[in-house]
Amino acid sequence: MTNTADRPIAAATDLAPLLLRVVLGVLVLLHGVAKVMAGPGYMMALVSKAGLPSFVAYGVYIGEVVAPLLLIAGLCTRSAAAVVAINMLFAFALVHTGDLFNLSKTGGWALELQGLYFFTALAVALLGAGRYSLDAVIGHRLPRPLALAAA
Repeated sequence: MTNTADRPIAAATDLAPLLLRVVLGVLVLLHGVAKVMAGPGYMMALVSKAGLPSFVAYGVYIGEVVAPLLLIAGLCTRSAAAVVAINMLFAFALVHTGDLFNLSKTGGWALELQGLYFFTALAVALLGAGRYSLDAVIGHRLPRPLALAAA
């Protein structure tokens, strides 16, 4: 029998993954929409300058449009969060390397927004979608090989 005093704690525990993944998804999606509106030119030049094939630039659409939409829906959540985290590593490497160890004028880390996106994505990848998600509705869990390794 469940103690009724535990219900508010359980409700908060169920809401936390929802809050994390939806906020992360919406905030990253806004960056993705801006990139869709601007077109791939800037990103193609950026990845070419780094010595990568220009088609890699289209990965930003996966990391900043497709993955955030999946996060918001709570579908393939762990994978989508991992894609956002990888996308942020590319952002660090391609755009923000010079600021990696710098502080802002107000004393915070110069890359605190990017860091927050990266570490939140890692947390969601580890935590999963939670109860209020399409993953929970359809019973989607860890991909099979990972599920076997975790058992």
